[in-house]
Amino acid sequence: MTHTMPATASERDIQLFTTLLGEVLREHSRKRVLVVVERLRDGFLTLRRADDPELRAKLMHRINSLDPQTLSEVIRAYNIYFSLVNIAEEVNGYLQRRSLVSAGGRLWRGSFDHTLRQFAADGMSADQLQNLFAQLLYLPVFTAHPTEAKRRINLETQRRIFLLAIDLHRHKLNQEEQQDLLGKILGEIQILWKTDEVRIHKPQVADEVRQGLYFFRASLFTALPLLYRNLDRTVRRIYNTEKPMHVPSFIQFGSWIGGDRDGNPFVRPETTELAIRMQCELVLEEYLERIQQLSRILSHSNLLCQPSPQFLNSLDADEDYWINTMRQSQRRYGHEPYRRKLATMRHRLMVTLDRVRARLQGHDVRLPDGYRDADELQQDLYLIRDSLMSHGDANVAEGELKDLIRLVETFGFHLVHLDIRQESNRHTQAVTELFARQPGAPLYAAFNEEQKLLALSEAIAHPHPLHIDKATLTFETRETLEVFELIARLRAEISPQIFGAYVISMTHHASHVMEVMLLARLAGLAGYTNDGWFCHLQIAPLFETIEDLTRIDQIMATLFNHPTYAALLKASGQFQEVMLGYSDSCKDGGILTSTWKLYEAQERVMALADAHGIQCRLFHGRGGTIGRGGGPTHEAILAQPIATVRGQIKFTEQGEVLSYRYANPETALYELTMGISGLMKASRCLIEPVTEIRKDYLGIMAELAHDGEAAYRQLTQNMPGFIDYFYEVTPLDAIALLNIGSRPAHRKRNDRSLNSIRAIPWVFGWAQSRHTLPAWYGIGSAIERWRGNDLERLAKLQRMYQEWPFFRALLSNTQMSLFKAEMHIAHEYTRLVQDRGMAEMIFQHIQAEYQRTLTQVLHIAGLQMLLEETPELQVSLGRRNAYLDPLNHVQITLLERYRDESTLEQREQWLDLLLRSINAIAAGMRNTG
Repeated sequence: MTHTMPATASERDIQLFTTLLGEVLREHSRKRVLVVVERLRDGFLTLRRADDPELRAKLMHRINSLDPQTLSEVIRAYNIYFSLVNIAEEVNGYLQRRSLVSAGGRLWRGSFDHTLRQFAADGMSADQLQNLFAQLLYLPVFTAHPTEAKRRINLETQRRIFLLAIDLHRHKLNQEEQQDLLGKILGEIQILWKTDEVRIHKPQVADEVRQGLYFFRASLFTALPLLYRNLDRTVRRIYNTEKPMHVPSFIQFGSWIGGDRDGNPFVRPETTELAIRMQCELVLEEYLERIQQLSRILSHSNLLCQPSPQFLNSLDADEDYWINTMRQSQRRYGHEPYRRKLATMRHRLMVTLDRVRARLQGHDVRLPDGYRDADELQQDLYLIRDSLMSHGDANVAEGELKDLIRLVETFGFHLVHLDIRQESNRHTQAVTELFARQPGAPLYAAFNEEQKLLALSEAIAHPHPLHIDKATLTFETRETLEVFELIARLRAEISPQIFGAYVISMTHHASHVMEVMLLARLAGLAGYTNDGWFCHLQIAPLFETIEDLTRIDQIMATLFNHPTYAALLKASGQFQEVMLGYSDSCKDGGILTSTWKLYEAQERVMALADAHGIQCRLFHGRGGTIGRGGGPTHEAILAQPIATVRGQIKFTEQGEVLSYRYANPETALYELTMGISGLMKASRCLIEPVTEIRKDYLGIMAELAHDGEAAYRQLTQNMPGFIDYFYEVTPLDAIALLNIGSRPAHRKRNDRSLNSIRAIPWVFGWAQSRHTLPAWYGIGSAIERWRGNDLERLAKLQRMYQEWPFFRALLSNTQMSLFKAEMHIAHEYTRLVQDRGMAEMIFQHIQAEYQRTLTQVLHIAGLQMLLEETPELQVSLGRRNAYLDPLNHVQITLLERYRDESTLEQREQWLDLLLRSINAIAAGMRNTG
């Protein structure tokens, strides 16, 4: 495989990787594959410059003439190319950052250095910064409900290539060393070529749990302590105060993997328990390794230094532990007190881990006392730290010991806070059935909302609310109850921190929240006793349709004003989490109205919480793609409404985002830093007055959102044949069979309506066929209608773009989506639609809106071409097109064959190739769901 002349370090690496991939193809593929790959690439590049029907026909003839095995290898070659490009760009980004750090000058926007220098220049005092630190919480939540197409084994190979590429740059190598490294990279590419990138079997939820856990061991356990070291150093350098500032451990992680049962029949109570025990096992293994490491470092002799009295007292208590529990004395490390302490800590951790492993195997064994909880381990680590500092070894305490302390403060024994999610209808069904089983009970389903709230509140407050005979219940209701019982049991056994929020998707009424509270009451998680109200379940209603976002303050006001809910909220600390759904609101009303309704909903719910004296945290259900709330984290946080972040941000990390951000510790460190600096900037409202957004900007956005929704609904709901168009021009029928997630593609089987299609395959399908429609449709019509030919109105929109981070982020993300769209390729997919006249009519509407949106966005941003302000991103996405174009045409051919009734006996063969093409296009576009 050849490549154009390189201009940058990134281009040189891409050329190198492409050359090595060509060598692998030459030696280990069918002889024609390399020639086909290059000729298709070059041919479609020529078509990009100028359409040539004769050349297009020749290229399609070449694709149609390929036998299935050659076609498979061509697709795989493109897929591996995209993986190598991603690695080269990631390596180059890391090396550029390291070069800036080494030079000792100012660092990039979003770095801790840049952020704190800006704070200091703006007059923020050390006390104000300390106050800000005390209120921070950065909480990414890993989910498996998206469509991460990469296998774990491939991620490991790609990690090795990443490290080898860094070595190639980092060291001054002689020719022999260079050849050795190149040989190793060649070998790893060869391994990629001979490893199947498509899963043979659909993943089980346990596989998804392992996939999520991979990023902690491979990356986050390394990146997190480094991040805190960087922040500590930057604070000392810029705020050089007499009294050292304390940076608390404010990063935590959440997860939905094994807890998200909304529409996923494979997530059972036992699945959730398995996920939690796997999390505990992983984090305990990490602590054991690090304590073993510390034991090789802290070899201080008590003949040469004097540990603190508190530490020595703890050694006496440890001796009692050995004698009373283990029936033996600790004989090792007589003059090495820290190693002696660490040996006891290691033993106690091992006992704790053995207990977790036994329960993973289904055994409830009685083992000698280990650690009851992470607090006990933390106290032992603090004792060592304070003792080291007492005899002049503070610098030693600041090393690996502090790294371990940071990890324990962050991950405890739970690793992540596991959120539970279920759809509101499932709770309503359970409560309806439970009420129906009570003697003389009226029909709950016939109640209006006010009657439901009354019945629920009376049951929650009752000492013996409902008589339950589980044997008489339906399977669904019995399972729903078992989830709450599991939460109660594992909170008591492991830690109250093991669970995060109970998320209720499709929250339409206040009763949907109170139904969950009743189910919690039945499991002993909430209720009323002689000591008063108690509540051990944090409920997060999820508002995800346009209608629900519009009514968010009405629903939450009903809850906040309800005596029973208010009492339970007070018992749990006057804290409320509210989740916002980006995906379904976008699918429902289009990107413009979704984005604006989310903005308004945040403002209204925060104002409501303030009026009731309630601390409210917003939970952002962002996806990887723009159509699902994606985009750079730093800009996304700054684009939130003024004074709604308030030190805390919680958001989902979905799909391919996990591997792009967290597969390598070097990149994870950068991504976490960018997110946290965005959080700090957006939270300045906690310590200083804020500048309100201009009212006229808000009014303009409201008008744009209204017109954008009208345009979007005209297409998706009123255009005859539109749903058929969607199913036929996208590979949704294959996406549903792709082994990349355990979740079905539809909420209801055999329901082809827009409501039934899940937001992820909706966005995924449009991206595959290069429409990327959910991320931009309606924006052009709305802007064109508002501004007309009025130059003053255009000038006002341009000021909005320059002055308002929300509007700037919206249009910047729109540029990226427009760049990824390709109307000439999208038009090729219309060949797949049976009703060609209908397809042409719908496509013309889409193409016209694309052109309108492109024109308006460029005018407002003052640009000649898309992504002109971010040239690196422009080049990155542009270089993929040479390989995406042939892949899209291959996919069109495969869809035709897969759907051809005359080839039913070969259908499985075409499906396998089609799934490979989906994987490859997703890798090339750097997004799936």
